[in-house]
Amino acid sequence: MASIYTQIDQNKRGTLLIIAAFIGVIAAIGWFLGEFYFEGSGLFFIGIALIFSSVSGFVSYYNSDKMVLAISGAHEVAPTENEYLHNLVENISIASGLPKPKVFMIEDTALNAFATGRDPEHGVVCVTTGIVNTLEKRELEGVIAHEMSHIGNYDTRFMTIVSILVGSIALIADFFTRGMFYGGGRKRGSGGGILMLIGVVLIILSPIFATLIKLALSRQREYLADATSAMITRYPKGLADALLKLGTDVEVLEAANGATAHLYISNPLKGGHGGLMSSLFSTHPPIEDRIARLLQM
Repeated sequence: MASIYTQIDQNKRGTLLIIAAFIGVIAAIGWFLGEFYFEGSGLFFIGIALIFSSVSGFVSYYNSDKMVLAISGAHEVAPTENEYLHNLVENISIASGLPKPKVFMIEDTALNAFATGRDPEHGVVCVTTGIVNTLEKRELEGVIAHEMSHIGNYDTRFMTIVSILVGSIALIADFFTRGMFYGGGRKRGSGGGILMLIGVVLIILSPIFATLIKLALSRQREYLADATSAMITRYPKGLADALLKLGTDVEVLEAANGATAHLYISNPLKGGHGGLMSSLFSTHPPIEDRIARLLQM
């Protein structure tokens, strides 16, 4: 169990480093834009880029849970509406030492669940009707513990911030490429031209690199949430059996999309793991690997 606590501590420390790295990339892109379009204005554009990212981040940070729930078509479930589900969530809340999150549900027969909320005091666990009706009690406990682990490990906050920063990089890069298309930019000598060419290539590729980092972080946090779930329930097989059923479910969750897919316990879009490129762009690690790790605990 000590290794799990170590992973959680590393997760929290790594959050600041990753965010700092993303902010550094945004600042570098801002500087390049200033130098490319208005030579000598790099520092000014760094400020513009950071202000833009901060404002969009502030708004998204405090509203991301509402936006995700609205996009998913989820509705809050009252204790009187589903006492069984609320009892399970409350039991896991007591076992984990976390505040009881709000409970939401998506009316869909696909088997899936996700968590959102910027911290444990604002946590939300959302499940589909399909997963509640299909899984046995110990399996559903494993799933709920997995989702509450995301809240307790601050994965929901971390991935929200990372998604905002990735989106900021994509928007700034798009602004740059559109400017290039319309003939923007200043003429330079051969030496400066080579540096500018390198900068152009890096800016165009930066959204791809940023997305790959985001997906890699998402996959790693699924492993951590699986391990934390096993620690909470003391029954790794429950989540392993649940994942086995989720892995055989071929139904696509209609409410999910590319922007929210990484939130779910399994890929709601049912993308495969057919090779290196597929794995790199996957929001989740292979279910077979996750099951194997759980059964070894």
